[in-house]
Amino acid sequence: MTDITITDSILYVGTDDKTIDLFESQYLVPNGVSYNSYVILDDKIAIMDSVDERAAAGWLRNLEKALDGRIPDYLIISHMEPDHAGSIQVLAEKYPSMQFVGNMKTFQMMEQFFEFDMSDRKVVVKEGDTLSLGSHTLQFFMAPMVHWPEVMVEYEQSEKVLFSADGFGKFGALDTEEDWAYEARRYYFNIVGKYGAQVQALLKKAAGLDISMICPLHGPILKENLEYYIGKYQIWSSYEPEDEGILIAYASIHGNTKKAAEKLAEILEKKGAKKVVLTDLSRDDMAEAVEDAFRYDKLVVAAATYDGGIFPCGEKFLMHLKSKNYQKRTVGFMENGSWAPMAGKLMKAICEPMKEITIAEPVVTIKSSMKADTIEAMEQLADALLNERK
Repeated sequence: MTDITITDSILYVGTDDKTIDLFESQYLVPNGVSYNSYVILDDKIAIMDSVDERAAAGWLRNLEKALDGRIPDYLIISHMEPDHAGSIQVLAEKYPSMQFVGNMKTFQMMEQFFEFDMSDRKVVVKEGDTLSLGSHTLQFFMAPMVHWPEVMVEYEQSEKVLFSADGFGKFGALDTEEDWAYEARRYYFNIVGKYGAQVQALLKKAAGLDISMICPLHGPILKENLEYYIGKYQIWSSYEPEDEGILIAYASIHGNTKKAAEKLAEILEKKGAKKVVLTDLSRDDMAEAVEDAFRYDKLVVAAATYDGGIFPCGEKFLMHLKSKNYQKRTVGFMENGSWAPMAGKLMKAICEPMKEITIAEPVVTIKSSMKADTIEAMEQLADALLNERK
């Protein structure tokens, strides 16, 4: 177990998973992921969430060590997604007197996932309710659609600890040294990004609490400079750009659209663009491309036409943005087509209905490969992007 110190009476019992390749079967996690779980030791003992069943054995060993022969009174269930709730049944069977603490939606979902009898073991809580463990008191705050409907967070009043469910989580095992913002941003926009309004509502509740520590269900425990982490969530959940820059995301078949994307980057840099980032949608991590689209204030999508539509990885990228509520950005397009270019029109049709999206003109059309007129249009597009004032 990774050695994590929280407080004398709040212990970390989670596990790192270095064997997982894809989180939620879609997001690359080269440094694994942590499944965080905690124990509050008091007159009554509360376990704060379980872990994915793939990590159950290690978690149970950590838990037994922390309990040191005592029997837990409660399992607090913040979130029913299987990466946190997957080991509920094994725990229920191990400790038959233990009660489950959740809200009404929690128990509706538990009955969908599990088949054991929980009828006399439920403690149903609602917004603002408290649960005394002795010297520790947990207060419950509902966080619907952050990012499932049953999610709630818990605030321990005596030690001022916020158990934040998936909020403030990140990819990466706890024994990995890496930039928090990079993996937390990639995690946030790909997992929670659609639900900015709901995150804003939760942040308003948290603003009324005196928080000294944040304990998420993934990633490191946050003990210092909490204003930094909360500030990032304020930016991300309000869909404001985090940095000034232009992401050029290209979907190229034989390399000509890639060359055009690289040429546009060169033009933009010569014209004084503060930062230009290129991503190959066929090869680079799609989750990182989505992260960068939200990070920067401008985006150019360059895609070949394919079977009368958008080259699939380009379309996939745009649909990811649409599903995650992409907004408040300036977007430009470049299309390629040897006989019937269609990608530009179709890409615009996806983006135009998005909230507060400004389309930079012109749409650059490449017919097979770059020519002088193509570069002239790219110069015009670069001017439109750099002259745009939000």
